Amino acid sequence: MISEMELKKLREKYPAGTKVVLDRMDDIQAPAPGTVGTVTFVDDAGGIHVSWETGSSLALIPEADVFYILRAGE
Repeated sequence: MISEMELKKLREKYPAGTKVVLDRMDDIQAPAPGTVGTVTFVDDAGGIHVSWETGSSLALIPEADVFYILRAGE
């Protein structure tokens, strides 16, 4: 279970519209490493829901998946 404080921090760090890049996800339906996506929302369990450039939508789990925010100019 995620605390309210941790959830607040995740929502501040990954607001809707944030661009992220996947490095690694242990899921058979995961997009390929290097795929860019746009955060749509952070759910109450702390899952970061992403609309991937491949057309799929799959949530990132901060404790399990490896990803980073795409900064302007990258």
